[in-house]
Amino acid sequence: MQYISTRGKAPALGFEDTMLSGLARDGGLYVPETIPTLSADDIRAMHGLSYEEIAFRVMRPFVGDAFTDEVFADLIAKAYANFGHDARAPLVQLGNGHFLLELFHGPTLAFKDFAMQLIGQMFQEALSRSGKRVTIVGATSGDTGSAAIEAFRGLDAVDVFILYPHGRVSEVQRRQMTTPVESNVHALALDGTFDDCQARLKDMFNHFEFRDSVKLAGVNSINWGRVLAQVVYYFSSAVSLGAPDRTVSFTVPTGNFGDIFAGYIAKRMGLPIDRLVVATNQNDILHRCLSTGGYVTDSVTPSISPSMDIQVSSNFERALFDAYNRDGNAVAQLMDELKAGGFHVSQGAMQVLREHYDSGGVSEDETLSMIAHANRHMGELLCPHSAIGVKVAEDLRDPNVPMITLATAHPAKFPDAVEKASGIRPPLPDRMADLFDRDERVTRVPNDLDQLETLIKDRIAS
Repeated sequence: MQYISTRGKAPALGFEDTMLSGLARDGGLYVPETIPTLSADDIRAMHGLSYEEIAFRVMRPFVGDAFTDEVFADLIAKAYANFGHDARAPLVQLGNGHFLLELFHGPTLAFKDFAMQLIGQMFQEALSRSGKRVTIVGATSGDTGSAAIEAFRGLDAVDVFILYPHGRVSEVQRRQMTTPVESNVHALALDGTFDDCQARLKDMFNHFEFRDSVKLAGVNSINWGRVLAQVVYYFSSAVSLGAPDRTVSFTVPTGNFGDIFAGYIAKRMGLPIDRLVVATNQNDILHRCLSTGGYVTDSVTPSISPSMDIQVSSNFERALFDAYNRDGNAVAQLMDELKAGGFHVSQGAMQVLREHYDSGGVSEDETLSMIAHANRHMGELLCPHSAIGVKVAEDLRDPNVPMITLATAHPAKFPDAVEKASGIRPPLPDRMADLFDRDERVTRVPNDLDQLETLIKDRIAS
């Protein structure tokens, strides 16, 4: 299995090098050269299997010879051993034909744990074999950072630096990043937005002298391994509702497009998915683009769903690559136009996108109303991001096709918004009950590439 860049200029890599590299050296994102497919019988055989067993069958064709079957199965088992639910990703019925996929039972209470815990295990295995050391730099709008720190803290072969937008994450999200005591993890509060954090991260990857000197690796959703791990729960949930003999649809609250692109990969692999519905908050650039064809950036408005406060959705580049018939030059041109403020998707590419994706946007008031409604009428207390997904799913779903909405985070990660909407302040799980008593360790940094690179080099050398 080989991986190619969405911009067509970087050399093809195997799975391990793709995972350890993160971003391609031409600035593009790696995607599989071909998408493996599973037959209806292959999918049917997943009925009754554990999450870990399904994960092995779904991901194994993408891994190639990076890991033996025995090692890969062991890495998967270790990745999900500390989840708080035996089903890992349980389904809850909200109403007739509408189901919620709870993806918040991992160590940091967010869907990012499904990918990050596995990435951590795979990195550790690969680095222990090679004896190499890497520097991981990540950008987060809230959940990726805490999941990455949880996955990599204390590992000898890794230093982890997480950039998050100062003052624009919830207190729980911030404390999950700033309270770990391990010396190899560093929380950096950047003066700017998540898009600024993401831009500086990409600048570091494109500064090859720095990239090579610190052996830079990335675990944002630019990393193909992140997307791959998320493909699994599309299969596990669809199979539990009768796939492949029953078609399902999914609604995904998303700002960076990675979680819903994983659904697209599942569909390409043969999972019978009818529609993939993008749910956005008031920072609705994805909804606007899928509605009009114009991807034009605007200022980011802080919201009660901060993990979706994004204007530059990195993984949308992967969707565009396929929509433009895998023309790397066309994608590179669009990304150049994006630097100047935006681009317009061609009519042909829009037709391809609309064959797979629908979209909807949700206001702040509608988000709060849905949290209250779901608590009263569906028996489920939702975080603001999950509420956005449920609202869009209710508005757009076909009553003849089961809809699965992805619940992306535990409501306790956003207690202020949930309490405002429902009157209930959700408590943290017992294992995290002392979070607000722990000391914080954080460095505030300017939105300046040179200063960030100097800080990272100094911390690694000290």
